[in-house]
Amino acid sequence: MKKISTKALNKSFLNWFYGNLTCFSQEHMQTFGYMLAMLPILEDLYDTNAEQTEKMQTYSAFFNTEPQVGAIVVGITAGMEEARANGEDVDAETINGIRAGLMGPLAGIGDSLVVGTVLPILLGIAMGLSGGGSPLGAIFYILVWNIGMFLLMRFMYFKGYEMGGKAVEVLVGEKAGAIRESIVMVGTMVIGGVTASWININTAFQMLNEEGGVIVDLQKTLNDVYPHILSAVFVLLCWYLMSKKKMSPIAVMGLLVVVAFVGVLVGFFDPGLSY
Repeated sequence: MKKISTKALNKSFLNWFYGNLTCFSQEHMQTFGYMLAMLPILEDLYDTNAEQTEKMQTYSAFFNTEPQVGAIVVGITAGMEEARANGEDVDAETINGIRAGLMGPLAGIGDSLVVGTVLPILLGIAMGLSGGGSPLGAIFYILVWNIGMFLLMRFMYFKGYEMGGKAVEVLVGEKAGAIRESIVMVGTMVIGGVTASWININTAFQMLNEEGGVIVDLQKTLNDVYPHILSAVFVLLCWYLMSKKKMSPIAVMGLLVVVAFVGVLVGFFDPGLSY
């Protein structure tokens, strides 16, 4: 009976960890990174180049998911490849069917968990540690992100290898839908908390009488009605432009720069204020 060696599994995982975006393109996405991760597995299970080349064709199909959580798919297919090498009823169509079926749900879970929840929390803490130009924030983020994601990806990879095809029921069943909804809710709350903590937009607009006295202080008036309303308006505007109008984040940031520049020129914003 053929068994994938620990050395091959570790090499396969490391190939995915640092090479999941190898030769990334809009046409192939993570396909070549996937093939790189499967190379040690195939070399360990099959003796001849012809066999290895034939089996590698299985993984040339399009693949794209969230790479951290998606490491479980590589582990699952490593286990299935081991089963195929031992003569079990597993073929290329079965393996690719599982890959295609899992990459979408895992992208939803991973993007909500990693991008929508973990990253904002880590960045919020790092920004707090960076006050006064301290390098602690950058050091904290680099260490925690890389070590944390390494451990997460390693756990997901080997858990996938351990579960094999049984993981499909867990990842695409009814429970998976509830998990995704819960993660999205937590991620939304985190984004809201980060927004309230770090975005502070104020206006310098005032109406003066002939003696130079202040008749209307717009910022004070807005604070009396709805504190931080300008911050909320700008956040919702960014969400609307990216979500509904499909503008890229770079285009939205460029627009905000223009708005800030014009606002300072006409006196609506004060460059001396902390935004």
